[in-house]
This record gives sequence, C-alpha cells and structure tokens, in this order.
Amino acid sequence: MKTIAVLTSGGDAPGMNAAIRAVVRTALDKKFTVMGIERGYSGLINGEVMPMERKTVADIIQRGGTVLKTARSEEFKTEKGRKKAVGVLKKFGIDGLVVIGGDGSFRGAQELSKMSIATIGIPGTIDNDLAYTDFTIGFDTAVNTVLDAINKLRDTSTSHERVSVVEVMGRNCGDIALYSGLAGGAENIILPEIGYDGDELCRSIIREKTKGKLHNLIVLAEGIGGAEALAEKIQKVTGIEARATKLGHIQRGGSPSCMDRILASKFGYRAVELLEEGKTSRVVGIRGGKIVDLDIDEALNMSKHFDNKLYNIANALA
Repeated sequence: MKTIAVLTSGGDAPGMNAAIRAVVRTALDKKFTVMGIERGYSGLINGEVMPMERKTVADIIQRGGTVLKTARSEEFKTEKGRKKAVGVLKKFGIDGLVVIGGDGSFRGAQELSKMSIATIGIPGTIDNDLAYTDFTIGFDTAVNTVLDAINKLRDTSTSHERVSVVEVMGRNCGDIALYSGLAGGAENIILPEIGYDGDELCRSIIREKTKGKLHNLIVLAEGIGGAEALAEKIQKVTGIEARATKLGHIQRGGSPSCMDRILASKFGYRAVELLEEGKTSRVVGIRGGKIVDLDIDEALNMSKHFDNKLYNIANALA
C-alpha cells in the first residue's frame, strides 16, 4: 500500500480536524502518500481529490468543523454512484481509504469494502450512537456546549421562577441529554430510550414548587419530542411559566475539547496502522479506555447499550 486518502462525511463534529491531522501526519511518518477528499462521498464521486502534506493540516487541531468539508450524497447510495467512486479512487492510485463519520458514513465504507477497497472507519458524530464504541469524536465537546447553555439558562430560570425545557441533539440516542443533564443538575432528563409520562412530570413540577423550588430544568432529547410542545403543556397544566430552548446546531460547532482531540489523535493513528498492517473493513473505537478495532459488519450490527446505571444516578441526584 502506497497511497491512502481520508474523507469526512455526514454531520460535522468537533474533533474531525484533529482526526484528519492524525491520519495525514501518521501516514506521512510511515512514508505513505496522502490524499484528501473534499465533501465526503459526493466529492469522491466528483473527483475532488487533493494531495495533503504536514503543512496542509497545520493549525487545525483546535478548529471545529472539518477542513475537508462534508456533504451528503444520494448518488453514492446507488450502485452506479459507488462504481464511479471506485473509479475515482483507482484513477488517483488510492489503495486505502479512511472514512470519518457516523453510521451512514460507515455504511458507505462498508459498501466500498465489498468492492475491494481497503477501508477503515473512524467514529465522528456528536450523537454517540455507534454501539461498538464507548465514545465517538465530538460527543464530549457537544456535551460541554450543552452544559454551558444549561448553566446560563439556570440563572435566568431561577430569576423568573420558571420551568426551562432544553432540547438537545442526538437523533434517537439520548446520551447528550443524559450526560449534560446529569452534569448540569437537571431536575428531569427525558430520553427516547426511557420515555416519559407528561402528566406525572407536571405533578412533580407542582410538588417541587410547593416545596419552595424556584426553578425546574428539563433536558429533552430530540428523539422523543419537541421542547416547545412540552413547555406549552407544562404551563397550561401547572400554571407555572415555562420556556423552551432548542440549542440546535451550536452543538456541532466550537473548538474540540481536550478529550475529543486526544481521542481523534488516537483513532487517526490506529486507522493508519491498520492499513499498514494490511487490514481492511475495520472500524476504530474505544472500550474501557482502550483503543479497539472491529469488523465493520460486526460493528454495524451491534445494538446500542443504554446506561441505566447512569440514568438512575441522575434521577437519584435530581
């Protein structure tokens, strides 16, 4: 193997640049030629390929987003589109491909591996919804972004003695809500994995109000419903002012945390090692504090484990 390429696909996540940097500099250290593919699989199909050197990835470890840019590609989902992508890889003499992204990106890498392309996946998604790894790149930064918002909302909620419903991202995975809710001291954390009883929630808010509680903070995962509808119901049933805040895409941006930078660096280094070892169709992750790699088919077939213990801790401390 002489030439490898790296691309970022799907939703961006803080730490993707740190992973790109790690892949490029590790590969160059191992005497590979490195290419960068812009705009994910869409850019691959369109031949948006450029050489990468050490200076290409200078001063990006601290930057959010992805310097390679990202996009979604409907064309790549077709057999014709994937054949075109393989043709571009062969045209540029690319022997191995590192894909940084989430579930959809990995499924693209899985399809390319079936077409005899050596692929390695690095988990980059704020949702932390890949079952095979404890953490994904971008998750820690997103949680800290939410935590900062919660801290500010608590101040104004206390001043006005109101209920604050904060909606966070995560698709159908409640990890961002669970971790930020626990760290932020939320009174209630609503997750798609657990569900909730709206009437009982309102009763608990009333009970806390009668005990003299000045505010009530609820963290709501986007996968279970909208914050505005819940806030309207709470205000109507309890008579207590309730406001909804949807944090949206600010959770995707910002300078990556120390944890995300280190995780991305470790993942990028291991991804290149795997290609050097002649391994393919693998994904890199972390379990119990150790860097691991699994077959991509096995990884994508695993079911996400919900941390009931952490949820119980959050409830006990609320």
